[in-house]
Amino acid sequence: MSQLLSLLGVFGLLSILAVGGGTAILPEMKHLTVTRLGWVTADQFVEIYSLGQMAPGPNMLMVSVIGYRVAGYLGALAALVGFFLPACLLTLGASRLWVHFAGSPWREAVQRGLAPVAIGLMAAGVIAIAKVATRDAATIALAAVVTVILLWRHINPALLILAAGVLGLLVLRG
Repeated sequence: MSQLLSLLGVFGLLSILAVGGGTAILPEMKHLTVTRLGWVTADQFVEIYSLGQMAPGPNMLMVSVIGYRVAGYLGALAALVGFFLPACLLTLGASRLWVHFAGSPWREAVQRGLAPVAIGLMAAGVIAIAKVATRDAATIALAAVVTVILLWRHINPALLILAAGVLGLLVLRG
C-alpha cells in the first residue's frame, strides 16, 4: 500500500508542476523516478518516454508504465490518477477564474509571463532526455538529424522515433 501512496504522491506533485505540458516536468520526473526512488533506470526512463511519444493519446500516459513497474496494475492506475486528477481539478478551477476575469489587465500579463516559463521548462525536459539518450557521436548525429527534419518539415514525430529506432537497431547496436 505504501508503494501506491508513493506513486500517488510523486505523480500528484508532478501533475501540479506540469506548467506548459508534461515535457516541462521531465527533468524532475527523471530525478524522482530514477535517481531518488530507483523505480526505473535511466535507460528504462528514456525507453518509456519514447514509448509514450509513439503511443496514441497523451504522451504522459508513460507514467502508467512506471507505475506498473513499481506496483503492477494498481500501480499503473495510481500513477495515472496521481498524474492526471490534480491537473484536471486545477485546470477546472483556473479556467473558471480565467473566464471570470476576462478583460482584466492582469490576465494578459499572467499569460505573457507564463509563456517563457513554459518554454524554459520544456527545454529543460528536452535537455534531460538528451543527456541520457545521446551517448556518442552517432547518437548525437542522429538526434541532430531528427531535429533538423522536424524544423524543416512537419512530420509526425512518432515516425521519426520509429525510423531512428530501426536505424539504431541496425547501425548502433553493440
